[in-house]
Amino acid sequence: MSERRIFSASSPREPAAGAWLILLGVIALLTLWRVWVIQHSGISLYVDEAYYWTWAHALDWGYFSKPPMVAAVIAATTQLFGDGLVGVKAGSLILYPATAMLLFGLGRRLYDNRTGLLAAIAFLTLPITSALGIFISTDALLLFFWTASLWLLQRAMTRDRVGDWLLLGLTCGLGLMSKYTMAAFALTPALLLLSSPEGRRMLVRPGPWLCALVALVVLAPNLWWNWANDFPTFRHTAEITQERERSNLLEFIGAQIGSIGPLLALGLGGALLQLRSAWREPADRLLIAGTLPLLCLVIVQASIHEANANWAGPIFTAGTLLATAWLCRTQARRRWLAAGLALNLAITVLVYQWPQILSLVGRPLTAKIDPLKRMKGWDSLAAGVAPWVAQHPDAYLVNDERTLLAQMAYGLRDLHPRIASWNPDHAVRDQYNLTHSLPNTPGIDILYISSDGSAPSSRFTSAQKLGEVSVATHPDAALHATVWLLKGFKGY
Repeated sequence: MSERRIFSASSPREPAAGAWLILLGVIALLTLWRVWVIQHSGISLYVDEAYYWTWAHALDWGYFSKPPMVAAVIAATTQLFGDGLVGVKAGSLILYPATAMLLFGLGRRLYDNRTGLLAAIAFLTLPITSALGIFISTDALLLFFWTASLWLLQRAMTRDRVGDWLLLGLTCGLGLMSKYTMAAFALTPALLLLSSPEGRRMLVRPGPWLCALVALVVLAPNLWWNWANDFPTFRHTAEITQERERSNLLEFIGAQIGSIGPLLALGLGGALLQLRSAWREPADRLLIAGTLPLLCLVIVQASIHEANANWAGPIFTAGTLLATAWLCRTQARRRWLAAGLALNLAITVLVYQWPQILSLVGRPLTAKIDPLKRMKGWDSLAAGVAPWVAQHPDAYLVNDERTLLAQMAYGLRDLHPRIASWNPDHAVRDQYNLTHSLPNTPGIDILYISSDGSAPSSRFTSAQKLGEVSVATHPDAALHATVWLLKGFKGY
């Protein structure tokens, strides 16, 4: 078998204009829908989004819990679209559709227009894509660069041109600068190259090694930043993978089924159960190599310690294309695929229009049944705190909670508050401890904002309770903040 046939396209000249128009139409409709949900669901930013937004205003080569790309993307989108909700979340609104376009291109190259188009639409309507599609997170970047790398890997292994390998190294490096999970992608080319004589012959040529070198060069600034700051991102990543000594394997598997949708999960399972015969098909082999290694790694993690549902997120790019291709092969399976797409779209409607659905049946939206509850009320809480911040513009706005600091930094952005973390033990538990700890300077004054009413008043010469703010977010839930003016800091 020649190298060119390892991953050659089945119908490289099949016209695709009609399929592109359909895909772009679906993308436009879903994006407009998501923008509407963002603007009309009474939400503010999720805590991680507000946290990343503060990073975007202090760009660096790394941050406590993540590499720098998410901050760079938010900095770019807010420059273009402003600091409103859509401006902060715009990276997600762009990157998930871009990932779907890459999936269409890859599906068209490996199979045909229909398979590529259906896989792209399936990806856009996956429950996990619908859920994450209204948030900006590192997953949006990771899935994009994972899919771009898979697309380039197919091209590099088909043509074996140095330029393709260099571009692959670039996308892998940018993926690593988005989320370290991208390191697992290395198992995909390793598996493909080592499993065939043609692939092993590629290993004696410069392309794969130049790819690895470029990826490391792109990652190098983040490695340097970690070294200069005592490796906080690596320490944090290690801690969250080992912090709980119990398995959540069944919960994790259930979450993966829910993430792709139960019917498409059966399609993916069917393809993987036919592993031996599927591996003999070049197109299926690429997608299996882009899905199975990471899935196995996270299953092992979930078997020993806990694993979060999104840690295997990249499997839903190649995995969706693999499931779609398998389901497209017979008439009966195609009906199953259509049912799977319809079910996932129904789940999306249920999540996005949940308040309207409850209103139609006469039920109140309570915190217990609101999937977006953690994103509500923060703008109103910040508005309640704003008068005191405006009266004391030179005082630090201080708290020891990442959530409250991030939400107040964003909600009070027009007042440019000087946020600082109360950190008497000088531990580094988040980015604010690392870069915004309250300086141990006697005599300074602060505004201390607390969710439980407490304040470190013993460390100051005077303490004045300015007031309290309560915001009802649901009939059964509310946010609370107490603001103290603490003068004459004595030091920690």
